[in-house]
Amino acid sequence: MNGLTGTVANLYNVFEPDLKITAAKGKYFKADDKFISEIKSVDGVKFISKTLSDKALLKNIDKQTLVTIKGVDENFSKVAAIESSVEDGVYGLNVANRNNILLGRGIASQLQINIREFVNELSIFSPVKGKSSSLNPEDNFNQVYCTPTGIFSLNDEFDFQFAFVNIETAKKLFDEPDKVSAIEILCEKDEYEKVQRILKEKLGTSFLIKNRYELNDVLFKTLETEKLATFIILAFILIIATFNIIGALTMLIIEKRKDIKTLYSMGASINLIRNIFMREGFLITGVGAIIGLLIGLLVCWLQIQFHLVKFGDEFIIPYYPIDIQLKDFVWIFGLIMLIGFFAALYPVRVFTKMDLVH
Repeated sequence: MNGLTGTVANLYNVFEPDLKITAAKGKYFKADDKFISEIKSVDGVKFISKTLSDKALLKNIDKQTLVTIKGVDENFSKVAAIESSVEDGVYGLNVANRNNILLGRGIASQLQINIREFVNELSIFSPVKGKSSSLNPEDNFNQVYCTPTGIFSLNDEFDFQFAFVNIETAKKLFDEPDKVSAIEILCEKDEYEKVQRILKEKLGTSFLIKNRYELNDVLFKTLETEKLATFIILAFILIIATFNIIGALTMLIIEKRKDIKTLYSMGASINLIRNIFMREGFLITGVGAIIGLLIGLLVCWLQIQFHLVKFGDEFIIPYYPIDIQLKDFVWIFGLIMLIGFFAALYPVRVFTKMDLVH
């Protein structure tokens, strides 16, 4: 489950920043130089990008589709690794005085655009802000012409939804010359939690500051819930397996019944006798746990190195991902030892007492 969570996180890292600042109310907000300087002053902030996004109609001759147009500045490629997902053409959004557009593969397919051949300029339509009294429907829309320069591919959620343009193009399209919809931030390594906390104190309740996990909280919470459910199911299997420990200790105590009475007659306390069998139970549990974890580690290593479990070609990743984390080994070993303790406790307390009484 760690591997799946990490793979999904890496997919979203291409698109989502470490931190994203949006208005608590409304779509847009002003981000002047003073506001940007205040964010840059926070220790741990590496790059800042202004973005402006909204729904728009994208048209190619007789083909059209409703998409989310996201206007980005020259720093966006530093904040998000979107350039790495460009499969055809080039990123091309940092070219000055050019209305270029970067399309998702799903959108390009819907509009029948092949970037390797001659491509017409695309028309983008967005409703004019405020009321319009014109009888001509075209006067009620802002229209911008853009040239496709590249096609990116992440997954269906993004490929059929997003298209990227320069932020200046987005400002003309959406009639927002001095506002943005979000400030996206790249932080120094493992500093995003600290930066997020400081920005919340500085900016107050007028803004929402979310990290990439909070931006997709439903998805990541679902993955964590699945991981927890898997852990609980395996814990129940371990509980059933501990009946072997109960049976082994019970047979051992019955077999050593005469030795127990001899030790007790020689002055050994009941606690000493019980501790001997408890240590036996811990020995059985501990050795089994260590052997099992080593075998599990070997299987994980084999999957990482040789990709034994493969997926089909239709999947984003060709093989089942594995991410080995020390904390999981600690949790599993601790759980096994805890279950082993309670499994040993019952037969040791009950059967040793019965032997000494009789």
